Amino acid sequence: MELDLEAILKIMDKFDRSEMTEFKYDNEEYTFRLKSEKKQEYVVPSAAPVVVSQQEMVAASEQPATKNAEGTFIKSPLVGTFYSAKAEGEAPFVSVGDTVKKGQVIGIIEAMKLMNEIEAESDGVVAEILVENEQLVEYGQPLIRLK
Repeated sequence: MELDLEAILKIMDKFDRSEMTEFKYDNEEYTFRLKSEKKQEYVVPSAAPVVVSQQEMVAASEQPATKNAEGTFIKSPLVGTFYSAKAEGEAPFVSVGDTVKKGQVIGIIEAMKLMNEIEAESDGVVAEILVENEQLVEYGQPLIRLK
């Protein structure tokens, strides 16, 4: 069986909607494995499409305040919409001044209707939150600065 990107995305979607915690496919060329440590449902409000001008995108990508800032940056591992809390009206995962541990969830990024928990890559104290709730983020964009 040949797996292209579309087939993989369909499998991922069905896996996400199922009660399975692990799925593995082997053939002579490759191994495809999905594993879910925990199944949680997030209620995320649907947002109206956001229109961003090219000037705004350039200004956002420059972020002069963070260029010379010291500390560890938690960066976006994918393109999508950042959510700072599990659901609208709930407390954010982290706030400035909070101590975080490696592996702690600091936010969620929605990409292709899948909710991806973003975890701290190291211990630290939240010095700065660089994105707003429901903001579109790019791959590699700094989300939070830890000191």
